[in-house]
Parts: sequence; structure tokens; C-alpha cells
Amino acid sequence: AVPEGALAALRDRLVDGPAALAQPAALAATLRDYQLRGLAWLDLMTSLGLGGCLADDMGLGKTVTVIALHLHRAEHRAHTAPTLVVCPASLLGNWQREITRFAPGVPVRRFHGQERNLDTGPGGFVLTTYGTMRTSAAEIAARRWGMVVADEAQHVKNPFSATAKALRTIPAPARVALTGTPVENNLSELWSLLDWTTPGLLGPLKAFRSRHARAVENNEHVGNEEAVERLARLVRPFLLRRKKSDPGIVPELPPKTESDHPVPLTREQASLYEAVVRETMARIATAEGIARRGLVMKLLTSLKQICNHPAQFLKEDRPRLTARSGKLALLDELLDTILAEDGSVLVFTQYVAMARLITDHLSSRAVPSQLLHGSTPVPERERMVDRFQSGEVPVFVLSLKAAGTGLNLTRAGHVVHYDRWWNPAVEDQATDRAYRIGQTQPVQVHRLIAEGTVEDRIAELLLSKRALADAVLGSGEAALTELTDRELADLVSLRRPS
Repeated sequence: AVPEGALAALRDRLVDGPAALAQPAALAATLRDYQLRGLAWLDLMTSLGLGGCLADDMGLGKTVTVIALHLHRAEHRAHTAPTLVVCPASLLGNWQREITRFAPGVPVRRFHGQERNLDTGPGGFVLTTYGTMRTSAAEIAARRWGMVVADEAQHVKNPFSATAKALRTIPAPARVALTGTPVENNLSELWSLLDWTTPGLLGPLKAFRSRHARAVENNEHVGNEEAVERLARLVRPFLLRRKKSDPGIVPELPPKTESDHPVPLTREQASLYEAVVRETMARIATAEGIARRGLVMKLLTSLKQICNHPAQFLKEDRPRLTARSGKLALLDELLDTILAEDGSVLVFTQYVAMARLITDHLSSRAVPSQLLHGSTPVPERERMVDRFQSGEVPVFVLSLKAAGTGLNLTRAGHVVHYDRWWNPAVEDQATDRAYRIGQTQPVQVHRLIAEGTVEDRIAELLLSKRALADAVLGSGEAALTELTDRELADLVSLRRPS
């Protein structure tokens, strides 16, 4: 086809690419050069009425780029309709905090669980999950949206799933898909993402499969390279993919990035948490001295275990692990992306029991992992390190105390702290297993924090008053046993997200 007139002009704008943009004045962050290029590309695509798939590696800042896009569209294109973000439940808290941090003053609401609010006022964000979107699609579709964003968009890679079908019913002048893994298994997944962002772009799925996918996926095919290039040429304007290893990006990345990931409790976790707080605070109110201190320590330990997984707190023998813990759900999300990028990861927990639950869960998902704890014999420790460093086992689960010293694990580009150790120095020491001399790649540190819980409050204390925290928490949880009943209740009571 030879485009003419307006179509030719559109084609030229796509091929030429976007003009440089300044970042929005309202953004409370400084975008890196590659993020500014991503913003300019997304703005070009959405202003033309076309969607786009931002497929950058994890850790390159897709969330802040989209927040910047929302602000830019409000500032320069007078868009006042709200932006809808659809994401896995485990990422709701992260989106809310990032918006509050990078776009202060912009209203943000959740449409999920018992608190369901679609009314943000002009220019705000509404956050929902894929599950809620699927069951409430008609209600969501009845609202006017300025932009719809699908985060971890590989969740709608099957175009025939109920979730993907529901997402397609929500009208929006601009659609943006975010994923670090645009193609996990086959090219039909790519078709599904781009057919949502820009409907009709790649034609019907059947025609796309016969024209492009089969030729590209068949490695023995004589014209394979030509087919790959033809497909790349077709999708390149609609999909922006950058990797951490790209020459223009490596110099811009800090050697270590630390992120707190707030995760919601499941209903089971929340009810257990509130019951333990209620029962133990009643006993603490009538206890004194060493007995009271013992009850406080028991309370803190119980709450941390509930935040990790109900099965750890309940000491279940052969537990069902999936769909019961917000943290485990987020760990799955993180590992899926890290492994799709051929990355390696260290997962730290202070509890050997939780470490065993994690490795059992990974084994049931056929994710290769290994576990190191205090009782692991020295020769076996050395074999484990060799297996990890050679890339044979990409997920290394370690108990925090056993792994604090003497291990050199520079293959890891990611470190996950599944639970918080309340002395920051101990966490830093564990992180330094990966972030040390000999490390040639940027290291991302992920701290999982159960939202609205004692973990959340301690994280705030560590963040806002690091010097005070070092003094108060230097002796670990023992310092918290000296709090008054009122201070303790404030520390441990469950706060529901707004």
C-alpha cells in the first residue's frame, strides 16, 4: 500500500519519531534522558490517537514515565479526564505511593475491595486490578477516561481470556501497555498487546499468524531473517523496548537502586492480623515487667509472620500457598519479570520456615531455586554459590543471618528483602552479598512491605529518621518493648488504604 495525504503525513511522523520534550513542571522528579525520550514517544503516540507499548526492562522507570505523561497531557493538551491504571493487586500500593510522591496534589483513588471509588475529580488517577476490572467492566466503561494504562500487560496476553476481553470494552482516546516481557512464549502475545493499544494495527490474529508469526517462529525457515526484519519494521513504531544493558542506558543507571514495594494484605491476612492485635493488646494491658516485654515480642513476631504468609504464622504442615499472601503474589510478579530478562536474584528472609515455604512454592511453579540457612554445611554452601554464580540456579533463597557475611554473589542483579529486619545495618550487609567489588551490573534492591501494618510504620521510621532509627532500633525489637500501651497500639493497629 502506498499512503497518500493525511495517511502519508501520519506515516512520516511515526518514522521520524518524536521531537524532544521538557519534563512537566508539576513532576517532583528529574527524568533521565532515556525516560524523557520515552515520555516524548508516548506523547507522540497518544496525541496521534494511537496507543503504544512501553516494554523497558524492570527498573528503568516505566511508572514515573507514565505519571509524567499524565501530567504533560494535562499541562499541554488540556486533558482533564482521569487516567485509569489496571494492574495486578500486588502493585496497587506501589502505584498509589509513586503518584503521591511524583505528582503531589494529583488525586488518586482505588477501585478495589470494599473501597470502590471511581470519582477522582478532574485530572486524577483511578487504580484498579485486573480481577476487579473484569467483574466491573460495564461500570468502568461507563465513565469517560483520558487514558487507560495496563501495567504488567502480559496479564492480558491471551486475547481470548475474559480479562483481555473486558479490557477491550473500556473506551479511551489513549491506551498504554507497560511490560518488561512483551513476548514470553509466542508472537500471538505481541499481537494481543498491540491489538489492544492500537486496534486493527496487525490485522486479524489468524492472518497475523500465517503472515508473520509462523515464519518468524520457525527457525528452519529459509526466509526467517527477512520475516523477522519485516515484523520488526511493522511493530517498531508502536513498541519501545530498552534494556539495562543498552549502551546509551548503562551510564545513566545508578549502581544501586533501592525500592520499597507496599503490598496489600489478603482478606485472610487482615483478619488474622486484627485478631492477634486485639487479643494480645488486651493481655498486654494487664501485664507488667518481663511478662509484658515477652508479650510485646511475641506480638511483633506474630504480626511479621502473618504479613509474610498465614501458613508461616499458623505453622501449617502441608499448606496451600497461592492466593493467601500479598507478598508471595508480588514475589511471583518480580521473579517472572526478572527470569524473563535472564536475570538472577537473591531472596532474603529472617525466618528459615518462610524460606522453606518460598522454595516449596517456587518448586511447585517449576522455578529453579536453592535454599541456604544456618545449618547448611560449608561444602554445600560453596557448591550453592558456584551453582548460582555460574547461572545454573537463578533464584537463591537465603536466611538473613546465615547469609550476612562471607558470600560473594555478584551474579545477582536483584536483591529481594521478603521481610524487614529492623536494624538497617543487617539488611545492608545482606544486600552487599550482591552489591560489592566485582559487580559489573546495576543492582536493584526490592523491600516488600505489608501495607498499613507494623512493617509499614517501621519502614516510615527508618526512612524519615534514619539517625533516630539507628539509635532506637540498634537493639532491634527489644527497644519497642518499652513503648507505652498507646504507642504500641498506634504502631501495630492495621490501617486500611484509602
